[in-house]
Amino acid sequence: MSDDLVNIEVDGRPLRARRGQMLIQATDGSGIYVPRFCYHEKLSVAANCRMCLVEVEKAPKPLPACATPVAEGMKVFTRSPKAIAAQKATMEFLLINHPLDCPVCDQGGECELQDLALGFGSAGSRFDEGKRAVADQNIGPLISTDMTRCIHCTRCVRFTSEIAGIQELGAMGRGENMRISTWIECSVDHELSGNVIDLCPVGALNSKPFRNRARSWEMTEHALVSPHDPVGTNLNGHVLRGRLMRVVPRPNEAVNETWIADRDRYSYEGVYAPDRLLVPMLKSEGQWRESGWEAALAAAAEGLQAAARTGAGPLGFLGSPGATTEELWLLGRIARGLGPGNIDTRLRQLDFRDQEQDPAWPGLGLELADVDRLDALLLVGCRPREEAPIFAHRVRKAALAGARVSLLDTRPQELHFPVLHQLVVPAAAMLGELAALLQAAATQSGRLLPATVAPLAAAAAPTEAHRAVVAALLAGTRRAIVLGGLVQRHTRFADLRAAAAALAALTGATFGQLADGGNAAGAALAGALPHREPGGRPARQAGLDTSGMLGARLGACVLFGGIEPDADFGARDATAALAGCPFVIAMTPFASESLRQTAHLLLPIGTFAETSGTYVNCEGRWQEFAGCARPVGEARPGWKVLRVLGNLLGLPDFDFATPEELRAALRQAVGQPARGECTGTRVIDGGAAGSTTGLPIYRSDAILRRATALQATRAGQAAAAD
Repeated sequence: MSDDLVNIEVDGRPLRARRGQMLIQATDGSGIYVPRFCYHEKLSVAANCRMCLVEVEKAPKPLPACATPVAEGMKVFTRSPKAIAAQKATMEFLLINHPLDCPVCDQGGECELQDLALGFGSAGSRFDEGKRAVADQNIGPLISTDMTRCIHCTRCVRFTSEIAGIQELGAMGRGENMRISTWIECSVDHELSGNVIDLCPVGALNSKPFRNRARSWEMTEHALVSPHDPVGTNLNGHVLRGRLMRVVPRPNEAVNETWIADRDRYSYEGVYAPDRLLVPMLKSEGQWRESGWEAALAAAAEGLQAAARTGAGPLGFLGSPGATTEELWLLGRIARGLGPGNIDTRLRQLDFRDQEQDPAWPGLGLELADVDRLDALLLVGCRPREEAPIFAHRVRKAALAGARVSLLDTRPQELHFPVLHQLVVPAAAMLGELAALLQAAATQSGRLLPATVAPLAAAAAPTEAHRAVVAALLAGTRRAIVLGGLVQRHTRFADLRAAAAALAALTGATFGQLADGGNAAGAALAGALPHREPGGRPARQAGLDTSGMLGARLGACVLFGGIEPDADFGARDATAALAGCPFVIAMTPFASESLRQTAHLLLPIGTFAETSGTYVNCEGRWQEFAGCARPVGEARPGWKVLRVLGNLLGLPDFDFATPEELRAALRQAVGQPARGECTGTRVIDGGAAGSTTGLPIYRSDAILRRATALQATRAGQAAAAD
């Protein structure tokens, strides 16, 4: 027998379990169900509820399966009269103070207490005293409380402490006066806080926007993928009569485990915003009027063809990095079918000098699951809690396991995990900090500085902090350098990326970035970039990038995927630049005021919940999903609008009848792209200092900006005040 395994017997069935494993883990792995409330596989053992009591041979009384380690020769009985009696007694105690208000409880139909009470409860109660009542607490706009229902399992408490890293909830009082609440009257603000709703086994914590809206058995469940960040969090959308009612996690250990960020959970509110575009709109003599689809698409095709024919100016195509890969592939084909391929999805990027050194697709450089096992990590201009909360969770797991995490940023970050060093400097000094790190890396590694960065690093003077960061990157076997949104939006992005790539080469660390948008990798693979064709292959003729299009006098422009000129561009003069274009087509779910001012034709398309497609996340994982909600008004899936437009323009091979046909054609066009890395061949000198801007967590795309509950949070209000 292996030293790591022991032999046990459960209900007469021989099992082998890992030494030190808890009984409930062994039974779960073998398909033997033991009832529980407080136990959760992602949280520490609390043994609060005692619902998992089982009989163990030679033990004087039943033992909790969640807190009893297996031992060689152990015999366990989960359904013996002694075990059943203990479980029924526990249920009787749990129901003493429970209000038994299932008919009006949001958790009805999916409540663990309800399910287990059916099997272990009784028809009557011996308790005839007055029940305890607990006042509900307002803990913010996302989570509603009905704490009289609470059974003190402390799952929510352990989540805030162990997963979120900040104990926003705790157990106050003793005995029947014990209650779960915040320490003082305040809101629960962590970006993963909504997960306590899924963890709660009763109806004590519920989604405040979803409260009293629908019953679980009325809704159908559909798989979705988050469009809000490059992690590609797996979601389940619950739909009632064609309307998306709520979003919950879809477990995927390789991506998001069992958690989702609050913006993934509550962004569905934005799908049904008051300014949702319901019908095609055409501007005539400065006035907007409704139009039919046939006339609107004919006007779009005629306007694009006229602009291409007359040569009034180049055609520009700007796509959202949150659009599906299929949609962006079709948009790129239209752009290249009408001109040199002036198409871009890097809307907030300002520096394109070194784009020829881009990898085939922007990625993390390693798998998400490998982040947990890193020995060292340097985040350059990356604010993980705001840019990708699930990535931040994995970084926290690595830090707690001993990884030495350092940051280079323009302001200190509150990260809730151990940090080796935070190098905080103005945006203009970020390149100088990388120069100091390069100098320290060359000294400590005994290697020569690459010629591309030697002029930059020559005058740098590393401090002890720089040397400590480099020492961490040189030690261990799994090290990484990751660039974030602050770098991508920096006016010297090319230089910063080349310097960071050189640092990665000197230290042997993997190199990657968290790109802006949920499908930046898919956009690159689809060829929705001016210098790249499908598969990330170099374009035969590079078109204009975002800055080039905004700086040119375009003859016509297409904005695809819910782009809003006043909020989605890095250039401050984007609205004015687009307003000067004689013909702007906006394919968008929303009719914002800035779009009404700049566009001449508005075509309503579906959101991520109303279309089928594929997202490619930051590790290169292709994730397919089907639309789950009925498009609002006369909106149509974006790929269908582009397909018809392509046919009206007379472009070949736009006859796709189903999403499956389109996806197969996309896969064939992409082929097997090489991963590719940024080689950092750019020679960097002093140059201009540069600047950058932050991006609030709940303002990154049009759907989030319309999610009322998210905008009512502390982070949402702070962004609105700025």
